[in-house]
Amino acid sequence: MSRATHPRWRMMAYGLLGLPLAMAALPVYVQIPAYYSSNLGLALASTGWVLFLARLVDTLQDPWLGRYIDCLHGGLNPWLIAGAVLLGLAFLGLWLPPVSTVYLGAWLAVMLVVAYTAHSMLSIAYLSWGARLSADESNSNVALLGAAAWREGAGLLGVILASVIPSWILTQPVATIPSHLGHYCLSFAAILALALFALIYYAPRWQRKVNRHSSWQQLWHTMQANQGFKSLLLPYFINAISVAIPSTLALFFINDRLQATSYAGAFLATYFVAAAVGLPLWVMLAKKVGALCAWRWGMLLAILAFCSAALLGVGDYSAYLVVCIAAGLALGADLALPPVLLAQMIQHEDSPSIYFGIWTLLGKLALALSGLALPLLALLDYQPGQVAGPALAWIYAGLPCGFKLLALYLLYRIRPHTAGVNA
Repeated sequence: MSRATHPRWRMMAYGLLGLPLAMAALPVYVQIPAYYSSNLGLALASTGWVLFLARLVDTLQDPWLGRYIDCLHGGLNPWLIAGAVLLGLAFLGLWLPPVSTVYLGAWLAVMLVVAYTAHSMLSIAYLSWGARLSADESNSNVALLGAAAWREGAGLLGVILASVIPSWILTQPVATIPSHLGHYCLSFAAILALALFALIYYAPRWQRKVNRHSSWQQLWHTMQANQGFKSLLLPYFINAISVAIPSTLALFFINDRLQATSYAGAFLATYFVAAAVGLPLWVMLAKKVGALCAWRWGMLLAILAFCSAALLGVGDYSAYLVVCIAAGLALGADLALPPVLLAQMIQHEDSPSIYFGIWTLLGKLALALSGLALPLLALLDYQPGQVAGPALAWIYAGLPCGFKLLALYLLYRIRPHTAGVNA
């Protein structure tokens, strides 16, 4: 049976790991900054610098991890299991730090580095696995889009769970919060183990390619010669910054600009539910007009939806809900289409892990830079827990729209025939 025609249940088994990976990513990128600065008492500027430095470490290691995965000879299973164990432990450590405020910054830094490393171990191998699901070039785009839909759909379910559950836990009596968080972390570990079991035993097999490139220099020359890959790096990076800044500041904006702390979980869930609804629509559009063109339309929708958030203030709950729905619909394009574009550019004889290592490096460098928004807000006299002025709104929404516009301009300069992808 061709890998392009695997039964749907096998593709679902592949996509299931996206759920716990997203459950782990959301708190690390969205909830942990607000949790440590607002709930645990870590200074805002300190939180921002810890995020930046830890994410920088994570950024630099990704190409090496990708290269190492390409050189694995015994299969991916031991690598995936090791990454899952580390991620489960780091997830617990982030939510339940056993140290006082004095050492809280150091604990956060260590747990973030462990969480980032484990998440990268799993994510790069997982994306590389998905890039080899179709050997039949006539059906490769269909297979890649189908795999992306299952993976990102499961991921959106994961972020919805991660949006609602911790937000509910943090509204409970203080004495019960550690117990609730402990049960949440154990549930996460169980979901991660189940998804990994499904991937290893029921998903289409990992089609390892013999690596023809024996050195970093040869790999670099191969990627340099890939015009499609090079053409997408800058717009992808700038677009990633436009997504990373509001991810880091979302809870600060909801809690202190809108004064809607009790609705934080609902807003986040609405955003990701809208993304889940939009995801299959973007996939269908990409099948008709091409992934590149569909991604451009997704960027335009995100700009139109999100720019108005900079004008919102205390009590603008309904308007922000509309922003969450529209921006969430646009998020589906950012989630599903860029990995498909990258997979289309990788030659069948190339090893995909190094490409995805560079790809995730740029995404995480964008996240690292977004952490500097917190020291910037501290310089502008913003304090968590107090009513925020317009500076928070403009950095949260206005600045990302500027980055998104630049990314859209760069993406429109790409010509499909030179990039080696469908329009």
